[in-house]
Amino acid sequence: MPSPHRPHRPRLRKIALPSWLPLDGFILGLVGTVALAALLPVSGRAATVTDGATTVAVAFLFFLYGARLSTREALDGVRHWRLHLTVLVCTFVIFPALGLAARGLVPYVLTHPLYTGLLFLCLVPSTVQSSIAFTSIARGNVAAAICAGSFSSLLGVVVTPVLVALLLGGSGGGFSADSMVKIGLQLLAPFLAGQLLRRWIGGFISRHRSVLRLVDRGSVLLVVYAAFSEGMTRGIWHQVTPARLAILLGVEAVLLTVMLTLTSYGSRKLGFVREDRITIVFAGSKKSLAAGLPMASVLFGAQASLAVLPLMLFHQMQLMVCAVLARRYAARAPEAVETGAVETGAGTGTGTGAEGRPGTRARTDGAESADTALTRV
Repeated sequence: MPSPHRPHRPRLRKIALPSWLPLDGFILGLVGTVALAALLPVSGRAATVTDGATTVAVAFLFFLYGARLSTREALDGVRHWRLHLTVLVCTFVIFPALGLAARGLVPYVLTHPLYTGLLFLCLVPSTVQSSIAFTSIARGNVAAAICAGSFSSLLGVVVTPVLVALLLGGSGGGFSADSMVKIGLQLLAPFLAGQLLRRWIGGFISRHRSVLRLVDRGSVLLVVYAAFSEGMTRGIWHQVTPARLAILLGVEAVLLTVMLTLTSYGSRKLGFVREDRITIVFAGSKKSLAAGLPMASVLFGAQASLAVLPLMLFHQMQLMVCAVLARRYAARAPEAVETGAVETGAGTGTGTGAEGRPGTRARTDGAESADTALTRV
């Protein structure tokens, strides 16, 4: 009963995003950064300063990647080598093969710069955090997802640049011996330094994970701003029309569909149990925006803006599709069917939750699915 002294005010319902639309501040930040680069691109001395800041940001970003990657977790997962090998084959063999097959779409469907970006998308490593989150939601093998993502990230620091050199050659923005030196100095050396110092700084990173995530995202946004500013000053965006973007989205939708189908039916044919099949589907069909953007800035230079566009579009698409797919897996889990509930968590025999910690469980309402998928990217 409302108080006589206080007028009754109707409660406003909070507007929630649908579970298949996992947008958060980071995605909106990417869109805003692209818009800012289009309106206020840097040039001249400001561009030189921005390039220097980007170089430092990329090096620091890969230092954090190395410091976060738990060597112990990776070694503990070696015993599940068939699953990890399957994910690596999907990431670094099947994906590149499909990218090469798309060469037949040039120039009638895709322009050469957009195809270069599409092929680069197929060469970057798989995600770590979002693969873990979706695997947890779907009641898959979370421990295996942690190890599979870690292996992919570790190998990607070396394998992705090598694949770019082999498959893109001169079209990779002038890939040369100088680029190899840049890769060593900006990507590999900081990554190895982070691994070596993890013993002393691992605790600090764990305690300040939320703050360092902001540093991660800020570095990625700086890379995006620098790349798209360069594209604006060089006028390369006149090559991309709305029709071309729509076609690119269609090609990427087909690519994602093929990979989800191959990982799903392929893992079943290989005899993996349900929990492992879920891990293979999410870890083997996804690509890392956080790792791909800094690599592109080093590998492609002035052409980085168009090179990263397909990856940015694919990133959002995979989050939307996998959010829906994870909930369907959870709804069809044996325990969910028996109890009539869709409650995520470990439920996989591994005893781990979304963070890979024993006994943790996560909600599966739409807000949780969207938030978990994005905050862990």
